Amino acid sequence: MADISRRPFLNHLRGTPTTYVRFVRGGSVRREGVGQSFWYRPRTAVLSEVPVDDRELPLLFHARTADFQDVAVQATITYRVADPGLAATRLPFDIDPDRGGWRTGVLEQVAGMITETAQQYAAELLAREPLTWALVDGVGAVRERVGAGLVGDPRLAQTGLAVVGVRVVAIRPEPELEKALRTPTREQVQTDADRATYSRRALAVEQERRIAENELQNQIELAKREEQLVIQRGANDQRRMTEEAAVARISADAEGERKRLTATLDAERVRTDAAARADALRVVGAAEGAAEAARVEALRGLDQATLVVLAVRELAANLPEIGALTITPDLLTQAIGKLAGAAGPGGGAA
Repeated sequence: MADISRRPFLNHLRGTPTTYVRFVRGGSVRREGVGQSFWYRPRTAVLSEVPVDDRELPLLFHARTADFQDVAVQATITYRVADPGLAATRLPFDIDPDRGGWRTGVLEQVAGMITETAQQYAAELLAREPLTWALVDGVGAVRERVGAGLVGDPRLAQTGLAVVGVRVVAIRPEPELEKALRTPTREQVQTDADRATYSRRALAVEQERRIAENELQNQIELAKREEQLVIQRGANDQRRMTEEAAVARISADAEGERKRLTATLDAERVRTDAAARADALRVVGAAEGAAEAARVEALRGLDQATLVVLAVRELAANLPEIGALTITPDLLTQAIGKLAGAAGPGGGAA
C-alpha cells in the first residue's frame, strides 16, 4: 500500500514500484503511474491504487462429471493487472486519502471473478467426461482448458486483468468414492502380493524338496560307496590273509627243509665224527696195545727186584698227592710181599 504522510490541509503520498497510482481532481487526471510521489489536498483528491505485481490465487471448487460424480479440483492461478488505468475505471481500487486503504475488498472481488470464470470452464469440460477420465487425464486437460479460457475471456480483458499461468494440482472424488475406487487396485495389489508370497513359498518348498532329494541321493551314493569299500576291504583282507598263509606255508616248508637238511648234516657229521672217533680209538687202541705189548715184552727178561721198583714207581705215579708218608719196615715188607705175590704168577707164566 502507498505511504501517506499527513500535514495540516495537505497530505503526501509515496507509492511503490509495484503499485499504479492515479490522482484525480475536479474530474481530470492530475497524476498517474507507477512509483508516484506527490502532495495533495485530501478534501479534493480522488486516489486509486492498483497493484501491478503477479499474484497467486489458490482455488478449490467442486464439479460434476458425466456420470454424475462430484469431484474437487485443486488449482492455483497466477494473474496480474495488465492495464491498471482500465482496471481503475472498472473496479473499485480507490483508496482513502487520509488512511491509504481500499474502501472495499477489491482484491476479493477480483479473486471471486477469476475463480468463478475458471470454475465455469473446468465444470464445462468435466461435465462431458466420465469420472475415470477425470481422475486419469483430467489434470492436464483441465489446466489447458482453464488457461485458454481465462486468457481469452472477454470479461477479464475488459477489466484489465491478465492470467499469467494456471496450475492444476489434483482432481479428487469424494472420500467414500475414492476409497471404493482404491479397493479394486488395493485388492489386486494384495492378490498379486499373495500370489507372489504363495509362489515364493511354493518355490521354497520345491527347493527344500530338491535339497532333501539331493541329500537322500547323496546318502544312497555314500551307502553304495561304503558297501563297495567294505567289499574291497574284505577282498583286501582275504588276499592279505591268503598271501600271509602262503608266506607262512613257504616259511614252514623252508624251515622244515632247513631242519631236515640240518638234521641230515648233523647226522652225517655225527656219523663222520663217530667214524673218526672210532678210527681214532681203534688207532689209539692199536697204538696202546702195541705199546703195552712192547712194554710187556721189555719187562719179560727183568728180575723180580727190578719189577718191584718199576711197580712202585708206577704206583707212585698213580697215587694221589701225599703230604707226608711214613713207611715202616713192616708196611714195606707187606707191600713188597704182596707185589711179589702178584707178580710171581705172571712172571712164572711168562
